[in-house]
Amino acid sequence: MPEKQKDRDADLRRGIRVEIASLVYNVLEVVVSVTAGLLTGSAALVSWGLDSTVEATSAGTLIWRLRGEKKGADRRTILKRKKIALSVVAAAFWIVVAAILYEAVSAFLSQEAPGFNWWGIAILFVSLVVNPFLAWGKHRYGKRLDSPALKYDAKDTLICEYQTVVVLIGIGLTQWLGWWWADPVAALLIVPYVAWEGFEATKDAWSVDPDDVGAAA
Repeated sequence: MPEKQKDRDADLRRGIRVEIASLVYNVLEVVVSVTAGLLTGSAALVSWGLDSTVEATSAGTLIWRLRGEKKGADRRTILKRKKIALSVVAAAFWIVVAAILYEAVSAFLSQEAPGFNWWGIAILFVSLVVNPFLAWGKHRYGKRLDSPALKYDAKDTLICEYQTVVVLIGIGLTQWLGWWWADPVAALLIVPYVAWEGFEATKDAWSVDPDDVGAAA
């Protein structure tokens, strides 16, 4: 086997491991944050958890796409999986935008301050530490494998880091100053970033042609 192919196979294995770690951690994020958010009535916490479903979905599809190449799938199959992976990620982004808007508007209409939950706060602080490492791994292997889907996944993880800070600030203002509106505002601040990535992922998904065997996979 040529040295270049050996290096790519090694990068594929490492990329898959990073995505497996991302999948496991994001499932944990979803379960803890959405449960805590629903129990306390925090639109920001629920919205943050819903965005983690994008990362979990992305991780699952990317594992499938990378394993296909690792098993020796032909060029057309790899490109087809690439298109599907980008399409799934794009769809997940738009679903999350709709869900966040629903949660935020509902919170504005009720005008009720959310409660406090230590589990929700704990998962936010843990994510501040974990997400930068996951983003670095995804970007590193996305660049080495020339994979737009992996690079988008890295961007989404960095966006999640920004969202984590915003949600913590929103919860803090709500709990310490009694500003009930800070929680849904924090949720709405997430929307532009998720929508932009959804637009970019959609554009890239449309640009992939499985019959163009000369394209980068």
